[in-house]
Amino acid sequence: MESQVRGGTRWKRFAVVMVPSVAATACIGVALAQGALAASFSVSGQSFKVSADKLVGQGFEQYGALDNGYTLSGGQTTHPVAVSAFNSAEITNMCQSVVTPNIPVLGSVSLVLKAGADKPVEASQLYIDVDDLSADATFNNIDIGVAAQDAGKGPGMKGGKEQANPFGFAQQADSATLTGVKQTAWATTAGTFKLSGLHMSVQAGTHECY
Repeated sequence: MESQVRGGTRWKRFAVVMVPSVAATACIGVALAQGALAASFSVSGQSFKVSADKLVGQGFEQYGALDNGYTLSGGQTTHPVAVSAFNSAEITNMCQSVVTPNIPVLGSVSLVLKAGADKPVEASQLYIDVDDLSADATFNNIDIGVAAQDAGKGPGMKGGKEQANPFGFAQQADSATLTGVKQTAWATTAGTFKLSGLHMSVQAGTHECY
């Protein structure tokens, strides 16, 4: 966003990076299971918004971490995040949006994914790196203030190249139910991510989930 865009370079980048994202979402669970993808990675220069009518997760834990990545101009940056992890989760009426700015001629271009309207999205070993969240939340058998490495009700810390203090603050619960979810995230990884009724749209302009 800080650099000037000349010619069609940014548009080509958008086409190459954004269009295959659906396939990447579908394949990420397989890659993780086969050990082909690290549990953490350098995040892009774009956060994305996710909304959902309801998320019901089993085996919940949350701890703090740092996501290293890039700005859209290629600089290095770091984002403090709260990692929300679930052994399994069902998500009703999920929407995910990301806006790429400064496309020649078009201006901003939005990628919007929607799924789970009729049948909930299903995920296992789900990790969401969030920097802003609003929802109504209910936790069952919650423990607040445990050391991150000792939070055993969820799937555990990501490991790999993740920057998180295993002795730092964490919380955990047998289950968590969130309704009216609105969040901004930098990364999501999952062992499996089943998107029922998936629909993707790419549109000029800013079209976000909320």
